[in-house]
Amino acid sequence: MTTTRPLLTRTRLLLAVLPLCLTACQSLAPHYQRPAAPVAAVYPDGPVNEAAHQVANEAASPPLPWRDYFTDPPLQALITQALENSRDLRTAALRVQEAQALYGIGHADLFPTIGAQAGLDRSRTPADLNLTRRPLVGSAYQAGLGLSSWEIDLWGRLRSLDDAALESARASQATRSAVALSLMAQVADAWLELAELDERLEIANQTIASRQESFRIFSRRVEVGATSRLNLTQIETLLTQAQALGAQLQQQRAQRLNALTLLVGSPVVLPVGQARAGLDAVFAPLQPGLPALLLTRRPDVAAAEHRLMAANANIGAARAAFFPSISLTGNVGTASAELSGLFRDGSHAWTFSPSITLPIFTAGRLRNNLALSEVRRDLAVAAYEKTVQTAFREVADALAARQWLTQQLEIAQSAVRVQRERARLSALRYDNGAAPFLDVLDAQRDLLSAQQQLVQIRRALLSSSVALYAALGGEGVAAVPSPPSPSRSGS
Repeated sequence: MTTTRPLLTRTRLLLAVLPLCLTACQSLAPHYQRPAAPVAAVYPDGPVNEAAHQVANEAASPPLPWRDYFTDPPLQALITQALENSRDLRTAALRVQEAQALYGIGHADLFPTIGAQAGLDRSRTPADLNLTRRPLVGSAYQAGLGLSSWEIDLWGRLRSLDDAALESARASQATRSAVALSLMAQVADAWLELAELDERLEIANQTIASRQESFRIFSRRVEVGATSRLNLTQIETLLTQAQALGAQLQQQRAQRLNALTLLVGSPVVLPVGQARAGLDAVFAPLQPGLPALLLTRRPDVAAAEHRLMAANANIGAARAAFFPSISLTGNVGTASAELSGLFRDGSHAWTFSPSITLPIFTAGRLRNNLALSEVRRDLAVAAYEKTVQTAFREVADALAARQWLTQQLEIAQSAVRVQRERARLSALRYDNGAAPFLDVLDAQRDLLSAQQQLVQIRRALLSSSVALYAALGGEGVAAVPSPPSPSRSGS
């Protein structure tokens, strides 16, 4: 029992020294400071004074879960299917796992690798190579714990690489959130487009049926000589135009359904007319607040900033490479010429091999590696600023669309009322012989066009609400967890 005490004492001493070595490191990475957002302090037509800024910031809508925003049950089902089946989202999730594994691999370099060792060495020395002039056969048994070459991170090189890997993993998670948000917006927009096409198809089909009846009536009038054949051909022209519009809308609907199927990742069966209820959707009102909120809510902005922080940390690793590197290698255990003597008194053995490496001549490799890290940091800054500018524009575009499409919708509703009354009066005047039939044809043609345009504007207004939800970051990135800390023990 007493033979193992020196071994245990040295092992405990080694484990006690390791935390001191770990805390001795210092990082040479530049102090990170978030770049100033290269956008205006407010959105176009927003508040212009400090008090108004405060009000706008306080009035900003909180992050809203997508189920509370997209409340239509069929749409919720489609979004759920898309989140489960989308190959793009699956790829993004696998990228997260890949980044977490890389982080775990790099994080392990901060700690020593200690393993149990056991070995046997047998050798034979010829007679003419030893003093006894007789062949000698020897054995050496060893058992113990070994410490592989472990770099003491005095200058923070490994810590900087660990920080860079952690930020890359966080960037992957934020990118996954951005992919999910974009997917939800695309599915919702495709659903609204299907609803638009279904309603336009219904209007076209009603028009076709009405004009077929008119064609039947005018055909009978031509037969009895009550009207000219010119009027009949004009009616037939209107009928073929409506039929052509119906065929075009059917084609567009089939293509949009195929696009929705691709987004959802599984077959989607939606008979004509089933999606029409989508145009009756009511989305919660959203207040954008100030552009500064985008920096914390938008997952793509968060991903860009994490990549910038990773590039900043890599500069610290490149700087630390200029300084000496200290590595430790050693083992502690027992050794004996006989197996039975491994644990006898006096059989303990140990080796300790520290080494210091100082770069003297590298032909500019270290200097260029540092310059490369700094350039990549600058590239990450430019990418971050571009992402912020894109986010600002998307919010501003969505706000502009919401404002002006609301006015366009009111105008379109008035236009439909006017065109419907015009069509009624034109038909009445024609029946009384006060107007030519061409006035009736023009009025019916313009009425159909106004009805189609009204539906399109209604859908565009709803799509602007979807775009605004996505542009503001959806649920935000507050719920995105950090990568789990790798295990510091075990294999």
